[in-house]
Amino acid sequence: MEKAKVYFTNMRATSKMNLLQKLENLVKKAGMTDIDFKEKYAAIKIHFGEPGNLAYLRPNYAKVIVDVIKAQGGKVFLTDCNTLYVGRRKDALEHMDAAYENGFNPFATGCQIIIGDGLKGTDEAYVPVAGGEHVKEAKIGRAVMDADIFISLTHFKGHELTGFGGALKNIGMGCGSRAGKMEMHSDGKPRVREKSCVGCGACAKICAHSAITITEKKASIDHSICVGCGRCIGTCHFNAIAAAWDESNDVLNKKIAEYSWAVLNDRPHFHISLVVDVAPFCDCHAENDVPIIPDLGMFASFDPVALDMACADMANKAPAIPGSHLGEQLAARKDSTEADHFCTAHPETNWLSCVDHAEKLGLGTKKYELIEV
Repeated sequence: MEKAKVYFTNMRATSKMNLLQKLENLVKKAGMTDIDFKEKYAAIKIHFGEPGNLAYLRPNYAKVIVDVIKAQGGKVFLTDCNTLYVGRRKDALEHMDAAYENGFNPFATGCQIIIGDGLKGTDEAYVPVAGGEHVKEAKIGRAVMDADIFISLTHFKGHELTGFGGALKNIGMGCGSRAGKMEMHSDGKPRVREKSCVGCGACAKICAHSAITITEKKASIDHSICVGCGRCIGTCHFNAIAAAWDESNDVLNKKIAEYSWAVLNDRPHFHISLVVDVAPFCDCHAENDVPIIPDLGMFASFDPVALDMACADMANKAPAIPGSHLGEQLAARKDSTEADHFCTAHPETNWLSCVDHAEKLGLGTKKYELIEV
């Protein structure tokens, strides 16, 4: 396979070209405007940030991409899917409130938000995964799959389960419905937190397989019947049902790659990653730690695999910031020359398992040519 082209611009700005103008120039040079957007629905997948977190991408960056697509005649919207865990983005109403609170409103971004998997995280499309080792049928937010064109706008940062959160993580995990996220994170079935359960019966009513029963005002799940669809998690108003969260990190990464394949297969797509405010943990946290490396720049490519590799390679060449999570990890080591910042920050992770598997699935190549603009 030939090298993929990854376009890059640094974070230096002048009075003649600010960062937003640089981002617009980057995506145009990288070929995004070669896509036929005319009268097409274009989904921009972004993370709106859990309220309390301040490391997420500013909405100003999203507006640049929105304006470029609208200038090409596209019908564009911002999207993300609901979370599996309890937080401010677990249903569409709270999710949109959180997005607006963090600045992602139509006045700031120039377009509307559509939560990809609907009100309770159960509005999903079932997408067969050709060649999937772990996922045979991905469960993707329906609005994501209804779009004609898919654009990912990713905040590249560290992640406690996957090493880093790059384009593939933003696409695969981010576009999974609640049941999809449970499939990626769990090898088992959901469980009931009895202390939180009030026996309302909402979970039993929605279960299509009659796996849930209510006894003495407490729900119980028969795992021999349960198929792991996760709808009970979405319908519970008391956060009394939770996923098992027991999948190995390598299998999790491979499932993310397979979900990414389901999202991207057979339609135009383009990817942008900003390596700025590189916190050690995901933007799903309601807080953010100090960055682990300096701000590096903005990257764009038609190839999400090459994009993740280029971002990781440049990040790993950057110096660790003293006193950060990464700096402390390195200081505690006898050998402080560890080349992989993300495996150092999160020793139980192996981000290459996701990139390798994505390449195997045909999503792209790890070989790239970095073109600075």
